[in-house]
Amino acid sequence: MKDKALIFELSTPGRVAYSLPEIDVPVQPVEELIPAQFLRKEEAALPEVYEVDVIRHYTELSRRNFGVDNGFYPLGSCTMKYNPKINEDVARYAGFAKIHPYQPEESVQGALELMHTLQNDLAGLTGMDAVTLQPAAGAHGEWTGLMMIRAYHEERGEHNRVKVIVPDSSHGTNPASASVAGFQTVTIPSKANGLVDLDALRGAVGEDTAALMLTNPNTLGLFEEQIVEIAEIVHEAGGLVYYDGANSNAIMGITRPGDMGFDVVHLNLHKTMSTPHGGGGPGAGPVGVKNILLPYLPGPIVVKNEDGSFAFSEKQDRSIGRVKAYYGNFGILVRAYAYIRTYGPEGLRTVSEHAVLNANYMRARLAPYFEMPYDRICKHEFVMSGSGLKPYGIHTLDVAKRLLDFGYHPPTIYFPLNVEECIMIEPTETESKETLDDFIDTMIQIAQEAKENPELLLNAPYTTPVTRLDETGAARKPVLNCACS
Repeated sequence: MKDKALIFELSTPGRVAYSLPEIDVPVQPVEELIPAQFLRKEEAALPEVYEVDVIRHYTELSRRNFGVDNGFYPLGSCTMKYNPKINEDVARYAGFAKIHPYQPEESVQGALELMHTLQNDLAGLTGMDAVTLQPAAGAHGEWTGLMMIRAYHEERGEHNRVKVIVPDSSHGTNPASASVAGFQTVTIPSKANGLVDLDALRGAVGEDTAALMLTNPNTLGLFEEQIVEIAEIVHEAGGLVYYDGANSNAIMGITRPGDMGFDVVHLNLHKTMSTPHGGGGPGAGPVGVKNILLPYLPGPIVVKNEDGSFAFSEKQDRSIGRVKAYYGNFGILVRAYAYIRTYGPEGLRTVSEHAVLNANYMRARLAPYFEMPYDRICKHEFVMSGSGLKPYGIHTLDVAKRLLDFGYHPPTIYFPLNVEECIMIEPTETESKETLDDFIDTMIQIAQEAKENPELLLNAPYTTPVTRLDETGAARKPVLNCACS
């Protein structure tokens, strides 16, 4: 693929991309409208190009983007799946897309009813007693849940509860969110089978324990079989149990965090329920709580009045307060609502079952060619290792680079940290067997290339706009801006 010039490099003096009629009203000098200190001393250095050049330039660049509409994401850790376009259409209905949060409540009753129904749907799906739709993303939901946990302990006078326990198989945002919320993090190890070490957990809990943050299934794609006992250990120590809902694609309609003993949960609607994920946002990370945390729930939430109308309620004084302007990322909530209405309870269960089936099919087919540190039935994702390729001088980074030549977005290779040379794969439920087989065959071919022609992988990729980068130089001497003249 040939190099693409910058739009500034296409610039030719005198060319313009527009043609406007001559102005037919009196012109007031800009100096009379804008204070002198805010006026430019010289013209902005903008490219001078024709309109057709602008259109062709950015259209060509857009075609270099990778998206779920033109390729398979075997990413792992994040559910990157195709989402039905009907949900995009619904989110663009004028009654949803052209309303404003400052409108009188009586003029947006449909939107309020949608939010109220979605709150109840998510509460039922997770086994929680109430839900706030405010948080803008998963990590924002984590922080919101932790702040409610903090308020809960502080109101009880237990200011000593300053530690959040995080298993080594948790998502990376968990310890970060705990730190931002003012807690100290304590990491506990997994056992050889990839599950939480109960003895380590018992040794970690105490009077200073605020909460345990846990994903189930965990980041290794394994279901914590002793989850009820895990919750009991934390509760007996006076702590609360937080559920990271990033892996909900494996359990929807099958089991619920509330039934496992969790006190608070967040969901990534932009992963699990129909939003194009990975485009930089926005997202939505609603948080559900059991009744013990209900007084601290962020307001406002949508309530139903006795006359059947809907309204915002700011909740009581013990609330941790708003965590986002207005009422959440409404367009994302509309998509999730449409997703749930389309599938229904049985359909959501089928989504999870197919996601689990696809992951186990891929795991079984790839097991002869890659190390499987946890070679057992998984949930929606699994982790394998490229450590068997190291004798040939190949690392998983080289495998990921080579995958680009076949048109695939690489899977996660830097996480989880407790698997050497990890390759984490999540196929999701939306991919066909043919797509999975094509990817599997490609991975098998790359494993064979690593043994027979390792140089091929060490210099990959070959077909991308930018080939192999000097990653060491980029890390140590980053260039963080583009100065164009």
